Amino acid sequence: MNSYTLEQITPGLTQEFTVTVTPEMMQQFYAITGDNSPIHMDEEYAAQRGFPGRVVYGMLGASFFSTLAGVYLPGEHCLLHSVESKFAKPIFIGDTLTVSGTVAEINEVFGEITIKATITNQDGKKVTRGVIKAGVAK
Repeated sequence: MNSYTLEQITPGLTQEFTVTVTPEMMQQFYAITGDNSPIHMDEEYAAQRGFPGRVVYGMLGASFFSTLAGVYLPGEHCLLHSVESKFAKPIFIGDTLTVSGTVAEINEVFGEITIKATITNQDGKKVTRGVIKAGVAK
């Protein structure tokens, strides 16, 4: 876990990590949210809609922005203020995702940073874009 303080953060600072989406993650997300949409739960239904498999919950993918901020950038001194997500392409079970964030702005008055974030799949396709605003301890 990183532990950047506000004084240690500069525009352009970048961190990233990778994660592979598993069937267990999908099951746990369902258990938490109760979202039983067939696009996420039913292989046949997803195929009928033209997908190669069940579509991963968009919010499961976007939840990795929390990991990015809380573990990597800034890490332990983070308090999320907001996360804006745009779902560019579907994510599928078995995809290996690279979650990356770069500090775009620093607001010293409010002790807040803005991080431009992306999630890219193993084929190099951007699947999710985000803007994270996080409070950082001085």
